[in-house]
Amino acid sequence: MVFSRRVLLSAAFAFGIAVQPIALQAKDEAPVVAAAANLQFAIEEVAESFKAQTGKDVRLSMGSTGNIARQIREGAPYELFLAADDTTVRTLAQDGFTRDAGTVYAVGRIALIVPAGSSLRPDGTLGSLGEALAAGTINRFAIANPEHAPFGVAAREALIHAGLWDTLQPHLVLGENVSQAAQFAVSGNAEGGIIAYSLALAPDVRAKGSFDLIPAEWHEPLRQRMALLKNAGPVAEAFYDYMNGSAARAIMERYGFVLPEGE
Repeated sequence: MVFSRRVLLSAAFAFGIAVQPIALQAKDEAPVVAAAANLQFAIEEVAESFKAQTGKDVRLSMGSTGNIARQIREGAPYELFLAADDTTVRTLAQDGFTRDAGTVYAVGRIALIVPAGSSLRPDGTLGSLGEALAAGTINRFAIANPEHAPFGVAAREALIHAGLWDTLQPHLVLGENVSQAAQFAVSGNAEGGIIAYSLALAPDVRAKGSFDLIPAEWHEPLRQRMALLKNAGPVAEAFYDYMNGSAARAIMERYGFVLPEGE
């Protein structure tokens, strides 16, 4: 299928969740943790908590899971990768880029978000979106690009489940990652979008719109896996362990993440 790729330039600085990869520093400085864009706010808090507890810094590089995986294969010196899905890390492990298959650290959710003044209602069953499509009142609707963003894949699955995917095609605006999709969705230049629940809960995003959870059974579970890369040092190892601890999990829970039983 062909996607509309119109870029909403006015949304680029709508609020401070830009996720451009950071420049990498020398090996003796803080390790770089590559993290999926849906972790933007949660992982920043975890990193601050980790520093408060250990005195150690990590540097965060945010992006879509698919793009980060490509960078790892091209030699990017990340030491830990927190993906937005389960498969990407497992594949990297099979191909020898990580120490092992790592662990599932969270399960994500998606939500419909609409900006203030939108004609859409924040209706997670997407009934309002269907009505607007039928009435011809939708101009732009944002999701992450399913080609390399797991939250875009989940959005597509939910829209297919609701019977809206084909009709919505001409109106789609694709974010490079789910954080950019959130920017587009609440910019006022789109009627809304489907984004990560964790981003919808963030104060900077919540202040610009209203949201409602999409039923979890409408898409494949967003099991998010992390793994240490082959070159990981002791600080990255400590941060990996911290992500599995109670302090980090409490932060993640506040941003709507859950850990599956038995993991």
